[in-house]
Amino acid sequence: MSLIVSLILPLMAVWLWWPVNPLSRRQRRWHVGLTALLALLPLAFAAVWRMDVLGYAVIARLQLAFGWLLVGFVLLLVFLLLREAGWLLSRLCGRRDLGISLWHGLRFNRWAIAVIVVIATLSIWNGIKPPRVHERELVVASLPAELDGLRVAVLADIHASPAKGAWRTERIVADVLAARPDLIVLPGDMVDGEVDVSAPHVAALARLSAPHGVWLAAGNHEYYHGYVRWMQHFRELGLGVLENQSVRLQVNGRTLAVSGIGDLAALKGGPGGARGGLAPDLAAVNHQAADADFHLLLAHQPRQARASAASGSVDLQLSGHTHGGHILGMDRWLVAPFNDGYVRGRYQVEDMVLFVSSGAGQWDGFTARLGVPSSIDVLVLRRAGDGD
Repeated sequence: MSLIVSLILPLMAVWLWWPVNPLSRRQRRWHVGLTALLALLPLAFAAVWRMDVLGYAVIARLQLAFGWLLVGFVLLLVFLLLREAGWLLSRLCGRRDLGISLWHGLRFNRWAIAVIVVIATLSIWNGIKPPRVHERELVVASLPAELDGLRVAVLADIHASPAKGAWRTERIVADVLAARPDLIVLPGDMVDGEVDVSAPHVAALARLSAPHGVWLAAGNHEYYHGYVRWMQHFRELGLGVLENQSVRLQVNGRTLAVSGIGDLAALKGGPGGARGGLAPDLAAVNHQAADADFHLLLAHQPRQARASAASGSVDLQLSGHTHGGHILGMDRWLVAPFNDGYVRGRYQVEDMVLFVSSGAGQWDGFTARLGVPSSIDVLVLRRAGDGD
């Protein structure tokens, strides 16, 4: 894969500048060379990362730069395709002069690069800045009348790390508490990095509180960075960690079962399966939640929704993982297909409702967001009405 990328990105540099006029041969070489150098920086970073010679605090910050370059070259590819389509259309319309002066003109291409840099930078800032609270009603037909109006705060995919800092998590916690939820759930990917490095950046989670508790299920990134130690640390912070477990809460005379299952990362080879993470056990939580009036399941990846719905035991599944798709266009064409078509918002899966949060953050290696803001979701559960 690295070999393919190392060939494609420099070729994009040639594609960008070689047709541009007026450039002397020397100027063309300088433009191509500098752009190719930028294209190879992500590969150099990947090599340093694999050598494991830098601490994670440094790696996390380098990942932000890597993500910025990656977004820039994705936008560049889009621009090049549009540029050549415009040039071809000009030729077909008999406007060869327009194709040369505009689409392959030096000023137009330099301005395009400047716009790409601005958009890429904006996308990274959109990912770093604290999320806003988005409150919405969520209709679930099987919801008992006594639970109508229950306020559930969904805090997914914080991905706290040295690159984002403790201040961001503190801001998120303050905003969640200000929303006054009845129940707070954290469906995975709270952190990046090992406990020794990233624990200070999630310390604020200890302040979370709600009348019916704060409950957490692990995501794949907890598996990548020391699952057992993170689960222990979250318990020390006072969070209710659910490892293929269900708790039964009494709410207005009704039994609300809140369950959390292991992540699909445990079923794969590599770091997830090698560090003691639990595989998802839907049968176990369904057994524990048997006879509850309403069953709410925390499952980090929405790909588990079809199995949850088919079990006939789950009323509502809350997930994250997709980060809402990051970028409009990419959300539907790339992210959704890899997640069984689920990317963000409400879905009806047989008799079960699935809600996929856009997440309160994302991995530092791809922090970009364009048109898909991060979110703290406060869901007001309803039996009837308009909901999506």
